[in-house]
Amino acid sequence: MMGAMANDKSSAIGARRKIDFATLAGLVVAASGILGGLILEGGRFSDVAQYTAALIVGAGTAGAVMVTTPHALIHAALRRLKDVLWDTAPPRHALIEQLLHFARQARRAGIVSLEDQANEITDNPFLKKALMLAVDGTDLQDLRRIMELEIEAAARRGEAEAKVFETAGGYAPTIGIIGAVLGLIQVMKHLEDMEKVGHGIAVAFVATVYGVALANIVLLPVGAKIKARLEQSLEDKELVLEGVIGIAEGMNPKLLESKLGAFLEEEAGAASSPRKESPRKDRAAEQPVASP
Repeated sequence: MMGAMANDKSSAIGARRKIDFATLAGLVVAASGILGGLILEGGRFSDVAQYTAALIVGAGTAGAVMVTTPHALIHAALRRLKDVLWDTAPPRHALIEQLLHFARQARRAGIVSLEDQANEITDNPFLKKALMLAVDGTDLQDLRRIMELEIEAAARRGEAEAKVFETAGGYAPTIGIIGAVLGLIQVMKHLEDMEKVGHGIAVAFVATVYGVALANIVLLPVGAKIKARLEQSLEDKELVLEGVIGIAEGMNPKLLESKLGAFLEEEAGAASSPRKESPRKDRAAEQPVASP
């Protein structure tokens, strides 16, 4: 019965999935501001609705990214787009409560009693692996080292996936300039008609607008949002690791709650002031190196 309760709690934590309205609102505000400014200046939406420019910038940027980035990494980066539109991270206080539930159970019946509950965890593979290592009696230094390596690997993967969008954001403005030059080439063929020349130049520079807008409104912000989500995910993994280490050490649940409460303070303070240096590196540096 206890295992079923833990599984229900774990499922409830993993079920949290909501739209990231900040992303949608940001796109709407940016697009409204740009198009609104165009209209206030006497322009029309049709002035920037050029399908050829969109084709040049979109296909050119995609092709450049495909040349520079491995195929598997592109697919992984595209899968990351869900983290931009959806907030799937579990509430940190619920994650702490789950760890405290395991700590109380371990204090009552021993850490081996958590084996069935650990096997039932489906929404948090990192927690499941750490808890199973603890149940199996893995040395705490070895457990920490194994899970920190997994955190570092997740960080490297996330950084590489965000880099795909940052790379695309670097290419898009240049591709836009190429599109503008191609348009000007066509304009130069009709110098005998100055009215067409003026219209053609205006149309030609739409590709530049598309390239700069795509980079600075979509691609670069997407890369930054993926990094922000990654940082949140890595901090959740650190929380889980510290919680499982405390459970394996037999730490009093009240003391463990106070220890993990620092992550709630860190989460609240992250919005007001950026951290100058990642605590992961600091904690890793403080760990003693085991003698061979």
